[in-house]
Amino acid sequence: MPVHRSGFTRIRALATAGAVLLAVLSLPHTAVAAESAPGAPPRGSAHMGMGVLAHDGRGGLPATRTTTQTEGVDVSSHQGNVAWATLWNSGVRWAYAKATEGTYYTNPYRSQQYDGAYGVGMIRGAYHFATPDTASGAAQADYFVNRGGGWFADGRTLPGVLDIEWNPYGAACYGKSPSAMVSWIRDFLDQYRARTGRNAVIYTATSWWKQCTGDYAGFASTNPLWIARYASTVGELPAGWDTYAMWQYTSTGPTVGDHDRFNGTLDRVRAFALG
Repeated sequence: MPVHRSGFTRIRALATAGAVLLAVLSLPHTAVAAESAPGAPPRGSAHMGMGVLAHDGRGGLPATRTTTQTEGVDVSSHQGNVAWATLWNSGVRWAYAKATEGTYYTNPYRSQQYDGAYGVGMIRGAYHFATPDTASGAAQADYFVNRGGGWFADGRTLPGVLDIEWNPYGAACYGKSPSAMVSWIRDFLDQYRARTGRNAVIYTATSWWKQCTGDYAGFASTNPLWIARYASTVGELPAGWDTYAMWQYTSTGPTVGDHDRFNGTLDRVRAFALG
């Protein structure tokens, strides 16, 4: 006669479900990214300057590069494998590659991009695309440093960059008030400094900075500015900064779309790398 086991089966199922729930709750919060808005691009696909055209438009190109400016590029998985020799031959002397985003994404092309730029003689660095709605600033700084965003005093490694701009996955300011956004940014910058000994560069656009930080001026004395503006001049800078270190001036370069100018000669780029 078969033994009736329905009660035992239910108990075992409940135990299994409980174990699964406990395992999920035990996962670190950094393992799961926030939901994206309907129709938004997939998480991890963000890149430097992604929102500039939509929000600030394009106003032409700057005049021919002067001897006091040094050409650079910024890349992400959006570019895939990059023709570094071609860029070098065109006069590009420094580069930044996306390393991470949030606490859930690492650029799979990082080695080809970060090491490839170094291999042809460029001075290079890494940037982090911030998602303040998914994890704390300190957690994201740690994630960045642990996955290629560190700094070394070798004269060929640029300080890490916090890419803080329009949210491609939802609300422009990531659901944060200006004061909360400033606190988040400070949390990231403080942790990056503690981990590396360098102040991170802030990449942003003036219009976003005004909207989402209330045009906060408190970082200008410590953190270099990389300004995003696709026009013939850099235009107005965010509050506090009276100059910029780097300028992303176009997303339509001939080999790699995103082109930049360092506000100084190549010797100044080397000095900036050394700290």
